[in-house]
Amino acid sequence: MTALPALAPETRNLIDGVLCDASNGNTFNNFNPTNGELLGTAADGTKDDMLRAVEAARRAFDETDWANNHDLRSRCLRQLYEGMLEEKEQLRAIVIAEAGASISLTGFMHVDDPIEMMSYWSDLAASYEYESRMVDIPFAGRQQGRLLCREPAGVVGAITPWNVPLYLNIAKIGPALASGCSLILKPAPDTPWSATHLGKIIAEKTDFPAGVVNIVGSSDHLLGEILSTDPRIDVVTFTGSTATGRRVMENASATVKNVFLELGGKSANIVLDDANFEAVLPGAAMTCVHGGQGCAITTRLLVPRARYDEALGILKTAFENWNYGDPTNPANLQGPQISKRQQERVLGYIEQGKKEGARCLVGGKKPDGDLGDKGCFVEPTLFVDVDPNSTIAQEEIFGPVLCVIPYEDDDDAVRIANNSEYGLCGAIQTADVDRGIAMARRIRTGTISVAGAQWFHVDTPFGGYKQSGVGRENGVMGFEEFLETKIIAIPADSKVGK
Repeated sequence: MTALPALAPETRNLIDGVLCDASNGNTFNNFNPTNGELLGTAADGTKDDMLRAVEAARRAFDETDWANNHDLRSRCLRQLYEGMLEEKEQLRAIVIAEAGASISLTGFMHVDDPIEMMSYWSDLAASYEYESRMVDIPFAGRQQGRLLCREPAGVVGAITPWNVPLYLNIAKIGPALASGCSLILKPAPDTPWSATHLGKIIAEKTDFPAGVVNIVGSSDHLLGEILSTDPRIDVVTFTGSTATGRRVMENASATVKNVFLELGGKSANIVLDDANFEAVLPGAAMTCVHGGQGCAITTRLLVPRARYDEALGILKTAFENWNYGDPTNPANLQGPQISKRQQERVLGYIEQGKKEGARCLVGGKKPDGDLGDKGCFVEPTLFVDVDPNSTIAQEEIFGPVLCVIPYEDDDDAVRIANNSEYGLCGAIQTADVDRGIAMARRIRTGTISVAGAQWFHVDTPFGGYKQSGVGRENGVMGFEEFLETKIIAIPADSKVGK
């Protein structure tokens, strides 16, 4: 991997096709969570800025041919893809600096693969079958024809979090714009540049009509509520905590918007008694990847009671030898928590786990020295003897904390895995794939891995059961979240659609 370039981010917002400062001229600080140092500033968007972006997006959808010009959409998204490729190393430097992303992970989850996803959305914009002829039906004594039409839903308000910011921005922008919607993106204030730098690429290297895509960064978390309440917004899509997702859904109900939510997880990794413990259990330390700040991470490890002591020995060694620290060091897969606030939140959960009787076998505090004091790090933490109903087994910690829970048999493992208000992901480690698939069918999650296989790809519809969300992201199903359905009745002898 080449040396990172000097940081040169775009810090202005993109509104109605123009890169602009906040309307009142204010900025807010962007800090490096690795060492607490000030990285720089970003435009601190105001309510007026957000309302101007909504107006621009509404006008662009209603008054341009964006919604119906599939070739234009495909071309603009292809230009965005090519522009991101040109800016890839700058985007990598931004994500490492402001999100604390480990450089070794940027190829997969933070930068390179997410950029490639935009190529998928460019192709789908042109290739999707937006209109098809249904089978004719009899009605009132004669045959009737029907056209099934899929049309863009309108103006999208997108709100994204800070954990994998560039990927999640792309995951909203790509399908929403490919479908023919216009969009306003409100990124998390912890990672503004992962969004505003995309605004620069859009403004300078693409042919997007003014107002089709707007990016409004702000230190005000509540500014995003405009996107869930304004009647000019047709769809609101949010990725983040379940608590905030509930608020988004509540706010959107007054105007009966389409709501798409990708929320929290407390996913179970079930190790069956036939698994090769020496091979699979060290991988459980991957809970600590990116500081454990991922909704899809399996944070509950279920192991058979008959092999429990054996499992704990392997896990203890894996956690004690886990590398974490400076995210620019390729050996470190765990960087900092995003902020001091998040660091304290994670440490609070750790203390709660101890109070409720779980045994902290490894870690359990912030590291000594600059990592813990100036930076926002938390030690890789291994809890064992965890009660399945305890706080740390039920609530999403979003930190480098693994909860180990013993189980009696397969039925007990399924019961424990399903004992959660979440249902996002899961995994089953087994030497018998058929046994693993049979168990996977009983677990109420949107995705699940069997025997080490992985599902993550741009064409995989991602989302969860229960309070892990509403709808799916990525793939054709994710694209269709931004489409409405219309039926047009036509005479059966019409050749349209045949």
